Amino acid sequence: MANLVYKRVSTDQQSTARQNLVLDEAGLEDPVVFEEDGGTSSRLPPLQRPKFRELLTYARPGDTVHIAEMFRLVRGTGHILDVLDVLHRDQVALRIHDGAFSAMHLTARHPRTGELLSTVKFMVQTLAAAGELQRDLHRELTYDGLRAAEAKGSKGRRRPAVAADKTTDVRTAYLEGRSIAALARDHSVSRGAIRTAVADLLPDHAAAAEDSPAPELPVTLDMPGKVADFLLAAELEPAERAALDQG
Repeated sequence: MANLVYKRVSTDQQSTARQNLVLDEAGLEDPVVFEEDGGTSSRLPPLQRPKFRELLTYARPGDTVHIAEMFRLVRGTGHILDVLDVLHRDQVALRIHDGAFSAMHLTARHPRTGELLSTVKFMVQTLAAAGELQRDLHRELTYDGLRAAEAKGSKGRRRPAVAADKTTDVRTAYLEGRSIAALARDHSVSRGAIRTAVADLLPDHAAAAEDSPAPELPVTLDMPGKVADFLLAAELEPAERAALDQG
């Protein structure tokens, strides 16, 4: 009886690191791994995916298919029961090692009729539908957020990198003690863009700080966007505005 491992990621920028961790913790003996090419879409039914079809061809009665989480195999309710029917036909068990399906015997059948237990079918469909609802709500909220941002003039894209003609000014200001957060606001870029512009200065800057007495600098607070936007628009005293400008 073989342990057959199935892995899949949705884009070629993703990795199977999390799946590997879950499956390694399972301590499977001599696993045979079937991994889809990177970027194999969840929209492609599992019974049509090259590596899962190869797994089914390789499988023998008594084998067990191991998957880190159900949604590596199926995304919605449409194909789960199809997969379970094929596995039952071939007398192959299915084990999910993480998530809501991990505690279920997904291929359990009625001892007399041989059909998938009604309770298993109900739980599989319910949990899959709940997962599908969660993803749909997330997409809707993301879309609504982007529309709200566009209404305020934002296009929802990444903030640009530091302009080439501003790099020297940014590096000089950083060495003079200007915070990364303040520089990001000054130049309307992300903090990551500022860190990139001063990346080679970070170790030297830290070393210089250790060799010389630390200057008295104001405390720097990184505030959530809405708080920062409010303070930038609020009527503040000159001393308060100066403190805000320092980060």
